[in-house]
Amino acid sequence: MLEGMTDTRITVEEGWERFYRWGPYGALGLGALLALLTFGIITTPTGLYVGGVLVTAAVALQVWRGRALGLGDPPGSVAGQVYYWTRAALAFALNWINPFFGVYAVLGYFDPARLLPGRAVRAGLLTTAVIMAGSNMGGFPPQGAVSWVGFGALFVLHASLTLVFGHLGGREEERARARAATIEELERANTRLEQALRDNAALQNMLVVQAREAGITQERQRLAAEIHDTIAQGLTGIITQLQAATAATDEATSRAHVTRAATLARTSLGEARRSVQNLGPGALEHHSLAEALKKAVDAWTEEFGVQAMFTITGTVEPLHEEVEATLLRIAQEALANAGRHAAAGRVGVTLSYMDDEVTLDVRDDGRGFDLRVPRPRESPGGFGLGGMRARAVRLAGTVDIESEPGQGTAVSARVPLVRHG
Repeated sequence: MLEGMTDTRITVEEGWERFYRWGPYGALGLGALLALLTFGIITTPTGLYVGGVLVTAAVALQVWRGRALGLGDPPGSVAGQVYYWTRAALAFALNWINPFFGVYAVLGYFDPARLLPGRAVRAGLLTTAVIMAGSNMGGFPPQGAVSWVGFGALFVLHASLTLVFGHLGGREEERARARAATIEELERANTRLEQALRDNAALQNMLVVQAREAGITQERQRLAAEIHDTIAQGLTGIITQLQAATAATDEATSRAHVTRAATLARTSLGEARRSVQNLGPGALEHHSLAEALKKAVDAWTEEFGVQAMFTITGTVEPLHEEVEATLLRIAQEALANAGRHAAAGRVGVTLSYMDDEVTLDVRDDGRGFDLRVPRPRESPGGFGLGGMRARAVRLAGTVDIESEPGQGTAVSARVPLVRHG
């Protein structure tokens, strides 16, 4: 649409340029033809010769205007003013010879705004009105009082019309300038829009790359967390059982530890395969969260030989798979920490169902630690206490740690209650 508006504007402007270049020749030729046709009636022999000289001068003026100056000089230029007033003088002289040359004088109404400075445009229009009034009266000079009255009336008419049409033309020119400014602004806006589209495409490409990199990083962190929670803990348990089997004094006890080590190895292998396939914990495949936590607590008791209790409060509800997997992994990590570091004599695990959240509390009466003492930096995405917090944060949850030296440790995880399905 914008392109069409621009093409229309160019076509109109080109049409006016052709008129300003070739129109004077046509008007001058028509006036000369009418003067010849009225030879002996209006035009005298002397007037014919003088008119021929003036017509030649007008043609020369037009050739000079078209070739030497061109039509692109700015309004109010010296060359434009010389051309306008010289043409007006020639038109006045030609109308003195024959009033039909008024068709040439009428050109003064079309281009004063193009050729004269703003303050001289009205003077140019009034000058043309004088010539046209004389032409309408039958030529210069008016003969008698009645002719002068008629000339005055025609001048007033022409002057009024020129002023009215000049005002309307000025308003139209202002609208044309406003339209041109609007079109230019639209063109600039279109250019800015194209640049914004290019920038947006570049930004989109950058976001795609960043999303791909973020996905790779997230997948690495997930695998690292799953390896820590499955293979690493399983290997730790296997080592513990094998050490206990080696230290056992009777064959039955040693065989029991070896059997538990083999069971841990098979379980860890299965969990490792599920982690690579991005599946949930195997304990949740055929059991609810409460049942899986109960089995995890019993297995931990059997592994470390420490009393552990599991309690449920609230109404048990089936939870979303991701919520159950997160809480189970946090419980496994908290129990593993209690078994390896706390030297606890008793451990309690509580799963609480509330209106809009589920909480998991793991407490032990072990040696504890000072939360104010900086601990070694943990790898992001799934190791130790930081790993538990990261898992909860992914579900818009939290993990709080309470501990003091000699006073045990309490791990409390809170996540939104998102029901299954």
